[in-house]
Amino acid sequence: MIRGFHLADFLTLGNAACGVLAIFAVMAYLELRDVRRLLAATALIPVALALDVLDGRVARSRHMHSALGRELDSLADVISFGVAPAAIAYGAGMTGVWDIVILIYFTACGVSRLARYNVTAEELSGGGEKVEYFEGTPIPTSLVLVAIVAAAAWLGRVGDALPLGVVHVGPWRLHPLSLLWALSGSLMISKTLRIPKL
Repeated sequence: MIRGFHLADFLTLGNAACGVLAIFAVMAYLELRDVRRLLAATALIPVALALDVLDGRVARSRHMHSALGRELDSLADVISFGVAPAAIAYGAGMTGVWDIVILIYFTACGVSRLARYNVTAEELSGGGEKVEYFEGTPIPTSLVLVAIVAAAAWLGRVGDALPLGVVHVGPWRLHPLSLLWALSGSLMISKTLRIPKL
């Protein structure tokens, strides 16, 4: 199977590897409580984004589009821009029951958005090679959320010291910062929001 991969596919796999490494770095942070591990996790997401952008450009420049490449890209994006940002948020201290519900919602929205994109990409491209616009925000916009966690970690504001603190809603804890993940997920699955693809 590997022999059938194109250069763009290897870049896509690099994107996925960055997401997995970010998750491993979060686990190491939770074990060792060394904030450098959490910062390393956040730093891997921009690297994943660079590889994500590069794989599309390489595929277009070499005219090597394939259904396999599109599926690989979506699966890598789920890891790097869905699961990894949720894990980073959890690692930073968004561990209340409401936080966890929100992080699951965010990830489910990302998966749903990418599935919808794959199903509608041919229709949205108008028969051309490139989709003209995204329905809902692209999943890599979760980089903004990761940057917020990186800034908080850099300032030593993790756990209950996260910006906006922690509140009790009913019997469970909520870090209001996690509501940004809920907003991001909701924007991803919006059908009315159309973002031009660059």
